Amino acid sequence: MQDSSTDIQTLAQWLLSAQRGLAFTGAGISTESGIPDFRSPGGLWSKHSPVYFQDFLADEDERRRYWQIRRQSIPAFVAARPNAGHVMLAALEARGLIAAVVTQNIDELHQRAGSRRVLEIHGTAMRVHCLTCDKRWACEEIQARCERDEEDFVCDDCGGLLKSMTVSFGQELPAAVWMESRQLARQADLILAIGSSLVVYPAAELPEIAKRHGAKLVIINRDPTPMDGFADLVINAGIGETMAAVGRELGILQSEACA
Repeated sequence: MQDSSTDIQTLAQWLLSAQRGLAFTGAGISTESGIPDFRSPGGLWSKHSPVYFQDFLADEDERRRYWQIRRQSIPAFVAARPNAGHVMLAALEARGLIAAVVTQNIDELHQRAGSRRVLEIHGTAMRVHCLTCDKRWACEEIQARCERDEEDFVCDDCGGLLKSMTVSFGQELPAAVWMESRQLARQADLILAIGSSLVVYPAAELPEIAKRHGAKLVIINRDPTPMDGFADLVINAGIGETMAAVGRELGILQSEACA
C-alpha cells in the first residue's frame, strides 16, 4: 500500500470530526469486485461504440445493438460481490460518519454492502423498466431473454420500449437524484472522492461544489486525477486496502470491513 500511516490517521480524524461527510464513488471501487471499467483499454467502449439515447428511441437496429451489448456486460454485474471499500462505506454510514454515498456506478454494490442512502446519478443496470409506464423487471429476467436470442423488448402492459435503468449517452440525469446530490455536496464539510477519474461531467462537478462550499476534499484513487492539486489529501492506492486501513484506525474490525 502506497499511502502513509499519517494519511490514514488524518483521514480517520477528519471523518470523526466531520458533521456532514459525503462519499462520491466511481468505477475504481467496483473494478476491485471484478466489474471492468467501460472506458479503460479493453473495456466495453473500446469494443463497441455506445448507443445514444435518441438513437435507441428512433432506430430499431440501434435498439438491437443495445441489447447485444447489454447481453455481454450484465453477467459481470450479477456475479460481482461488494469488496472492502463498499463494506467500509456502509459501516461509516451506519456510524454516522458519512451521510450518504453518491455514485457514478450502476452495479448496486453499495446497496448490497449495506449502504442505505445511495444516490445513483447514472442509474442502475440491475433493473429494466418501460420508458412509457415505468413497469420494472429484475435484470436477470431480461438477461435470460437476451440469452435466448430475443432482440425486441416491449412492455407487456402498454407496449412501450424497455431499457435498462441506466443513463445512456445523450440521456438526462435523473433530475431529483441530481438535485439531491448537489444539495448534499453544498452541505458537506468532508467529501471522499473514491475510485473516480473525475473527468466525467456533470458528475465530477460534485467534489468541486463541495470544495467551493468549504468542504475538505479527499481523493482515493490508484491513478492521478485532474483534481489532485485541488484536494486536501490524495491517496494513490487500492481502495479496498485503504478503506480497510481507515476502518482499523477507527476501531472498526477488519473482519467486518472484509465480510
